[in-house]
Amino acid sequence: MLRSAVRLRVRSGARVVWNDCLRDRKEAHEAGLPYVKSADLSRVRITRAKRTEERAWLADVSAVVLQQSLRDLDAAFKNFFDSVRGKRKGPKVAPPRFKSKKDIRQSIRLNANAFSLQANGAVYVAKVGDLKVKWSRPLPAAPTSLTVIKDVAGRYFASFVVDTDTERLAEADTEVGIDLGLSTFAVLSDGTKISAPRFL
Repeated sequence: MLRSAVRLRVRSGARVVWNDCLRDRKEAHEAGLPYVKSADLSRVRITRAKRTEERAWLADVSAVVLQQSLRDLDAAFKNFFDSVRGKRKGPKVAPPRFKSKKDIRQSIRLNANAFSLQANGAVYVAKVGDLKVKWSRPLPAAPTSLTVIKDVAGRYFASFVVDTDTERLAEADTEVGIDLGLSTFAVLSDGTKISAPRFL
């Protein structure tokens, strides 16, 4: 139960910092004031906030988690501004929105300073402790970041980012055409037939 309460505080801390910083920027924009810099937000909404009665509980959350939430907000604003100015390819990006604890999908992102892999297969998270993990496959390299996701069913998933070298496939001398169909999923130009999976 204690571990669950700590995890809840980590998620809540990241959400509260995001919402407080987003509110400050929105209010500054509406008042015609300059864009609030990240350093100012960090000082007011993380460092000073921990000394207030209302936000004193943020001291129980790793500062790395709170700083990462602010960096993620910065990235969301950059993507929005780049999209508006036409510097970002793809569909238009909406401005950042407030996060709710009632959101179906919740997530926090941690950089390498906030977690470490243990010899027993657990993942240590700062100010949370060891988390038991059921690995789907071994990591090919040391992770640079970790995203913990809680889905609508209340299950937790850990997603790691790793840097690896790309492996070039051997060049093939042959070319194959593919004809998709209904009775047979695909027929290759060399005559090979691939049956349709039942679930499709």
